[in-house]
Amino acid sequence: MPTEGSALRSKTSRGSRSLANLLSEEFEQKIRQGLLNEGDKLPTESELVRSYDVSRTVVREALSKLQAGGLVETRHGIGTFVLPAPVRQSPVLNAHELSESVDVLAVLELRISLETEAAGLAAQRRQAPHLQAMREALQAFEHNFALGHETVSHDLAFHLCIAQATGNRYFQEILQHFGTLLIPRNRITSIHTPARDPDYLRRVNREHEEIYAAIERQDADSARAAMRIHLTNSRERLRLAQRLSQSQESGPAA
Repeated sequence: MPTEGSALRSKTSRGSRSLANLLSEEFEQKIRQGLLNEGDKLPTESELVRSYDVSRTVVREALSKLQAGGLVETRHGIGTFVLPAPVRQSPVLNAHELSESVDVLAVLELRISLETEAAGLAAQRRQAPHLQAMREALQAFEHNFALGHETVSHDLAFHLCIAQATGNRYFQEILQHFGTLLIPRNRITSIHTPARDPDYLRRVNREHEEIYAAIERQDADSARAAMRIHLTNSRERLRLAQRLSQSQESGPAA
């Protein structure tokens, strides 16, 4: 009898779609068809690895895609749960933003490689003042979000605090070089304005809290994983917006 994993692999025999895409799409269909409902807990990472015969990397990427789509959320130490069905509009980019998004994606790729390792080093080397600075940035983010004020500067401040906690000045210098251009919503505002997606900044804040918690308890592996998930979610949300915008552009011509 074929396993779930062999079924996934057979679909990728032509190499046109990744296992992570297929796995995330399978769970997305189950959620949208009502086979998985709000509050349901997904199988654990280890269970998914065994059931589908895929690597942990594939499972983590699939879960990141589901998180980026607002379909699930991961609660540290508890598990991954199905969220209420999204009621927001799909993100659509105008022509300028579509062009700009290519550059934003390139920066996000750099950040994933750079800041993932920075988070691990910060967990190993952080001191009390570093944790205090991170906490203050998170509190400022939450306070300004609640008031409807800008959060980009506080978002950046949190990431700069992590870079500083590495003890390696070059991490901080690279992030400071880009400044607020590091934050996707500062350059492509139509995707994640509160009116379009009121839950977006809450998700960003929860992801930040996961990173902070791992750094605080000096868990380098979890800090790397939390940072990678946070930045990968941003990347996947932007890719989704690109695909939707491109399909709308090509629709009338077809």
